[in-house]
Amino acid sequence: MDTPVATPNRHGADGTAGRVRVLYVDADCDDITAVTEALSGSPDEFTVTVCETADDALTSLENASYDCVVSEYRLTDRDGIELLSVVREQSSDLPFLLFTDDGDESVASDAISAGVTDYVTKTPLSEQTEFLRQRITAAVARYQEEADILDRMTDAFFAVDENWEFTYANERGRRVIGRAMAGDGDTTDLLGQNIWEVVPSLEETEFSKQYRQAMTKQEPTSFEAYFEPLQTWFEVSAYPSQTGISVYFRDITERHKHEEEIRGRERTLREIYAVISRKDLDFEDKVERLLEIGQHALGTETAALSRIDGDMYVFEIVRDRTGAIEAGDAVPLDATNCERAVVEEQTLVLADIAEDRPELTERVGYTEMGVSCYLGTPVVVDGSVYGTFCFYGTEPRDSFSEWEVTLVELMGNWVSYEQERERREQELTRERNRLEEFASVVSHDLRNPLNVAVGRLTLVDEEYDGDPEHVESLRRSLERMDELIDDVLALARGGHKVIDATEASLDDIITAAWDTVESSDATLERVDTDARITGDQTRLQQLFENLFRNSVEHSDDPVTVCVGTLADGRGFYVADDGPGIPEDERDEVFERGYTTSDDGTGFGLAIVSEIVDAHGGRITVAESEDGGVRFDVTGVQVDRL
Repeated sequence: MDTPVATPNRHGADGTAGRVRVLYVDADCDDITAVTEALSGSPDEFTVTVCETADDALTSLENASYDCVVSEYRLTDRDGIELLSVVREQSSDLPFLLFTDDGDESVASDAISAGVTDYVTKTPLSEQTEFLRQRITAAVARYQEEADILDRMTDAFFAVDENWEFTYANERGRRVIGRAMAGDGDTTDLLGQNIWEVVPSLEETEFSKQYRQAMTKQEPTSFEAYFEPLQTWFEVSAYPSQTGISVYFRDITERHKHEEEIRGRERTLREIYAVISRKDLDFEDKVERLLEIGQHALGTETAALSRIDGDMYVFEIVRDRTGAIEAGDAVPLDATNCERAVVEEQTLVLADIAEDRPELTERVGYTEMGVSCYLGTPVVVDGSVYGTFCFYGTEPRDSFSEWEVTLVELMGNWVSYEQERERREQELTRERNRLEEFASVVSHDLRNPLNVAVGRLTLVDEEYDGDPEHVESLRRSLERMDELIDDVLALARGGHKVIDATEASLDDIITAAWDTVESSDATLERVDTDARITGDQTRLQQLFENLFRNSVEHSDDPVTVCVGTLADGRGFYVADDGPGIPEDERDEVFERGYTTSDDGTGFGLAIVSEIVDAHGGRITVAESEDGGVRFDVTGVQVDRL
């Protein structure tokens, strides 16, 4: 028997605004009348559907939605707890109230175990029907409040039972499930349907693997996975129980895109560093590879390094997928977009030339070459604009990102720096070549008359019977001139960088250098010098010779010179127990012409500094443990045996 009674409600589970749908199961006509009258006389609206048997109630639950079930314990086909158990298999949280006088404490206990929401006695019926109404209202309010909370959650949510049938899904969950469903995506009748049948594309995915594993092991799990049909990344947390599994998930596709962008940027920066740090590539090869990296990152057809030549714009290094431009091509500067970057001396960003700078659409670059988007930065060398480092394409873009602009500026700045460095190195090489040529000519022109003077002095000495000190003084002057010539040549050649470094015995170099020191009073000590040193052997020997002479020639007493290696192959040191160098003069000792000896040329330590620089090393001066001077040379590879 169906007896619908229209009385108030706020939520309306059946789509009828403001109604609570109650399914009342009872075979007693008097009790049915009392319950329906109590509900109809309440200030809340109810729609009551009455069923006399449990089977009728289950059928009704299959065909319609209800906010609450109220059942007598004693029914004709089965008892109320058996009905409750079946209902709980389909819904773990639908309010279910037992309204009966039949049973005892054991019945109440069984009802609670089966998941009953409330237990209300019928006697006295006239009073208990009002109490029932209040308990229904409270139970439905709690149920709907919990449902509202789930629907308001940021995360999508659904729950399935142990048979993988949906028992709940909030609004966000329904939207996602609807998009993933086979067919029309209608989630109206989602509850009670099998998840693998509703969304068959879940099978054989990380989602099905994790859900089944969580259910089997009864352990919660959290994971991130990509769902190909929706082209979406999800962050998922699944919580199993004996009666099913609850799943919370959220769309993290944007986060993954952002993370992938960051990883892509890191890869790009590593590629740039790998290119600019390679010693086997010349400038042109490096620029071409940077243009390739930029093309890939920006997705443009053309990339170029160009220079200004008067009123012309010359393409120096080009990567052009269209084949329209080649290295060496030249166009009038005022026909290009690059002219704006040159004149304004700042990066020019044009995602859509027609929209961003319509006045440039009259130029040849737009009308004939079809350039519709452009990103270029000026290359500045020694304060003047040399040209541009630019990328452009034939299709307009929505925008160039800040990262893309920064990337082009970064590479353009490196090109500017390298151009300046290369120009200065060329100038420095020319200066060094001129200096070396000058020193060679001067030394040659000086040595000829010097050799003649030494020869004549020998003849004079044989026949001269005057004060021999005059002859010795003249001989010392000639020898000093010879030393000066050697030092000038050494300085002229000492700054050349060591390119063909070889490995040699450190002990052998030290021995050869010490043999040139003219002093019978000096002593040489070695500490861990059984090692291999990498560099130019001739120039390293000269370095040790000059350091040894510096120690010997600046000491009036017998001096001990100690040579040792530094830890971890960092270099070596030379120390003595002589008079040392005052702390306030240590910054000057490597300057050309600096000397405290009447016989010194002032070039010895300057030559040492030049040789260390040529090896890419560094030399420092300090006081030794014995109060003398100590020179530490780092950055020159020394490997102990």
